[in-house]
Amino acid sequence: QNHEFSRTDIPMCQQGPRPARPVIIKDDVWIGDNVTILPGVTIGNGTILGASAVVTKDVPDYAIVGGNPAKILKYRNEKNKN
Repeated sequence: QNHEFSRTDIPMCQQGPRPARPVIIKDDVWIGDNVTILPGVTIGNGTILGASAVVTKDVPDYAIVGGNPAKILKYRNEKNKN
C-alpha cells in the first residue's frame, strides 16, 4: 500500500493511504529470489517469475518473465500461448 500523492499543498505522508489493491497469485507459480510484484497485479497459472524481476502488470498463464520492468521472455509451452 502506498500514500496518496495527488495534492501538492500538503505533505504526501499526511494525505493518507491509497486504496489497497490485492496481488493475485494463481496455481503452480514459481517466484524467483528478490521478485517485486506491484499492487493490483495478477500472476497467471503455471508462470515463472525470474530472479529480481519487477512485475508491474498482469502475467498470462504459462509465461516466463524477467527484467525490470518484467517482460515476457517466452512461454513454457508454445501451445499455451494466448
